[in-house]
Amino acid sequence: MRRVIIGNGSAGVVAAETLRHADTHADITLIGDEPEPPYSRMAIPYLLMGRIDESGTDLRKQSGHFERLQIRMLRGRFEAIDSGRREVRLADGSTLPFDRLLVATGAQPQQPAIPGIGSAGVLACWTLADARTIAARVAADTRVLQMGAGFIGCIIMEALAERGARLTVVEMGNRMVPRMLDAVAGDLIRRWCLEKGVEVLAGRRVESIEPSAQDLLVRLDDGRTLPVDALINATGVRPNINFLAGSGIAVDTGVLVDESMQTSVAGIYAAGDVAEAVEFGSSRRVVNAIQPDAVEQARIAALNMAGQQASLPGTFVFNVLDTLGLVSASFGQWESGPGCETAQLLDATEYRYLRLMFADDRLVVANSIGHTEHIGVLRGLIQGRVRLGEWKTRLLANPMLLSEAYLARGLAAAR
Repeated sequence: MRRVIIGNGSAGVVAAETLRHADTHADITLIGDEPEPPYSRMAIPYLLMGRIDESGTDLRKQSGHFERLQIRMLRGRFEAIDSGRREVRLADGSTLPFDRLLVATGAQPQQPAIPGIGSAGVLACWTLADARTIAARVAADTRVLQMGAGFIGCIIMEALAERGARLTVVEMGNRMVPRMLDAVAGDLIRRWCLEKGVEVLAGRRVESIEPSAQDLLVRLDDGRTLPVDALINATGVRPNINFLAGSGIAVDTGVLVDESMQTSVAGIYAAGDVAEAVEFGSSRRVVNAIQPDAVEQARIAALNMAGQQASLPGTFVFNVLDTLGLVSASFGQWESGPGCETAQLLDATEYRYLRLMFADDRLVVANSIGHTEHIGVLRGLIQGRVRLGEWKTRLLANPMLLSEAYLARGLAAAR
């Protein structure tokens, strides 16, 4: 049984290892399109901060790890999938036959349609090659403009700030991290960044980029022109699905999968940042591009590829973010829904915020800043779909009773 995995990020590596443990005789091939060994993109900011070297980004540290597991490693760029012939076609013209296939091709940075976006000095921060370029170009007092202040953008921003860059961040949304946090939380993070010396321009966009002899001239939609030494494009990513055209595999924003992580074509699965799965609790489809979810999706897909039965109860939307030392967390889709009740606490001076949303007597959404002691409890109550009973009324009156509510209701439900 030939199992092929295209994409050697976290999802691909976990899937290959899970397959090997589930089937000691399977023929397993793992394909990546970068020259480096499998590495973690989430480790790149720590590389730029100087906290690790390049080997510290490796997903598996032991030499010969994949050889010992008899996982064949190939390098090549995926060009197409022929579902009828059960083949993956690579850019060099070679083909790789498969019986079962996992698409774990991840995502790639978006390229906004801005005049001058292709200029030298406009950089992404997505690959190890990108990190090397940034490390060579950005040092203390380098003038840097970053486009985008979403989840990934905030992580990149911290790395640039730690390198000593003179940093300006432009976010087209009306607040920072607009897809993760509500307006109150987003504004708290913006004020925190300003206090730390990072200028954040929310509700603004870059209209053009013009290279000059010494720098880049960046024109904003309010008429300002900013001279910078480098521009970092952190405007978001999109799933790598273009090569699936003509394959018969159904796609929308990402690859559509069922609870077994199987696509619309039998025997072909998808996992990680490329997969569009049903969200836990809401039944809507989302691409949930976070590493814990990618790893769990990969495990489920691999077990099914090995002939076992496994299912994902739903992709769980959550994020925990450290922005220049301020920790924020988001669980569920934070937008208010019909019939929901909300409680919140705000201490803007101390940068502490907690917002809870309830549907019936369940906690379904939470935003928090500075309340790190409650992160595990929030996840347990929401993901466990805990019936709060009379504790809902208590939490509406005093959201700080979260731990007591979990002890009274969450642990009881778990038992």
